[in-house]
Amino acid sequence: MSTEHLPVSRRIRQGCGNFHRNVRRSVANPSVVDTRGSDFARLARRISDAGLLDRRPVYYAVRLSIVVVAYLGCWALFAWVGDSWWQLLVAVALAVVFAQIGFVSHDLGHRQVFRTRRPSDVTGLLLGNLGIGLGWGWWTSKHNRHHANPNHEDHDPDVSPAVIVWSTEQVERSSGLPRFLARHQAFWFFPLLTLEAWHLHVASFKALLAPATKRPWMELVLLTGHVVLYFGAVFTVLPFGKALVFLVVHQGLFGLYLGSTFAPNHKGMPVLTKNDKLDFLRKQVLTSRNVRGGLFTDVALGQLNYQIEHHLFPNMPAPNLRKAQPIVERYCAEVGVSYLQTGLFDSYGQALRHLHEVGAALRR
Repeated sequence: MSTEHLPVSRRIRQGCGNFHRNVRRSVANPSVVDTRGSDFARLARRISDAGLLDRRPVYYAVRLSIVVVAYLGCWALFAWVGDSWWQLLVAVALAVVFAQIGFVSHDLGHRQVFRTRRPSDVTGLLLGNLGIGLGWGWWTSKHNRHHANPNHEDHDPDVSPAVIVWSTEQVERSSGLPRFLARHQAFWFFPLLTLEAWHLHVASFKALLAPATKRPWMELVLLTGHVVLYFGAVFTVLPFGKALVFLVVHQGLFGLYLGSTFAPNHKGMPVLTKNDKLDFLRKQVLTSRNVRGGLFTDVALGQLNYQIEHHLFPNMPAPNLRKAQPIVERYCAEVGVSYLQTGLFDSYGQALRHLHEVGAALRR
């Protein structure tokens, strides 16, 4: 029986992939729970009292400096290596650096770096549009809609049916390529991510035609500047054939890295519908998944492996998310809210099993 038509609480009980085996369920103890305000308000007071919403200017000054130096260094290395197949290693390095710039841009979009909009927008436009060719205005608008309604099939653009379908209802409504791929979409998922960077570049330009877009001409100039400088450098230094291979490797790995970073966060978690009525705390926690790991995992995933804490407090500076994690986990146990934390590869497994289950009806 499909679980997509059930209320979210029942879907969680039935499980989503291995969800039911990884969640620790706790019942609130009335003697230790603060009763002032909503569940989220009480948690927010604890987080604020711990100073975890305070800005981290030194951290971000160092982090911004590192990514900018790495970006410029990679392009200097590209010019020095010249006409050589060793450029494919430069393409790999640039893919990592582009993704790390994307992570910093993400933090800027949530105003984790600066308190006010103007410096956030200026830095985001330079890093996003000019630096890596991703539209700042379009992406921040899309991402904010995702945060407002995570995993909601009607309101979250990240689970809107495009090439991949995320629920059995979407499968029933699908046609053409999405319906064809849905039968075995778990196997297609990672190969399709190699096209994600190209999709983001094209979507950034298309978004400039939307009436609601702010500063369309500025964004257009910066995006066009990126295209001219990027393709100009690649085709000036490399002959045509090597240039094409460089583009395929660089953009393919860039998209794969970004997609592999975001996939563990929500894929395979309950998909909400209009029938699900949840408060803010539960809407954010029950649709998100944390990924355990040490310093390497934190850096590699842009600290978005603390997805539950990030969704509850999107303006919390990234380095504070690790400190917030035990506070949030304990509080969820107190109020009886399921909190999921798993390993990286297990999170991929849960996401892929969910995609495979969604397409099961088409394989019969």
